[in-house]
Amino acid sequence: MREEILTFIEKNSRVDLKELAVMLGVDEASVANEMAQMEKENIICGYHTMIDWSKTSTEKVTALIEVRVTPQRGQGFDHIAERIYKYPEVQSVYLISGGYDLMVILEGKTLRQVSQFVSDKLSTLDSVLSTATHFILKKYKDHGTILDTPEKDERMLVTP
Repeated sequence: MREEILTFIEKNSRVDLKELAVMLGVDEASVANEMAQMEKENIICGYHTMIDWSKTSTEKVTALIEVRVTPQRGQGFDHIAERIYKYPEVQSVYLISGGYDLMVILEGKTLRQVSQFVSDKLSTLDSVLSTATHFILKKYKDHGTILDTPEKDERMLVTP
């Protein structure tokens, strides 16, 4: 039952418990108890609302920053990752494979604000060897949800 609950709520965390119980063929109390247990075990770590900020008047800039670091003896990448994720601007930090070690996702109000964060805070950390910053210009799909809706062609068809 756990995997089924997780599959449903990953796509829609606002699903009604009663509706979820019906879909799974169990009672509502069982679903509520299972979800509470998964929250306690940190399997369910939080609930989020996805917002397409480009459709609001709020300006936000999102950047993906690849970071090459020197791992700490006995701590690997964990210590530097923790130092980075404690900054409030940082949305996510991932250990990745390839030419860089960490992927940092952060949000700011302007390109300048993001660039300053990288140069003043991130690049100055002792273990950081180099960074590469990529700004997100447009989101087409995010967390499995398509954000880009193609415009309908409203032109009249003309035939000879």
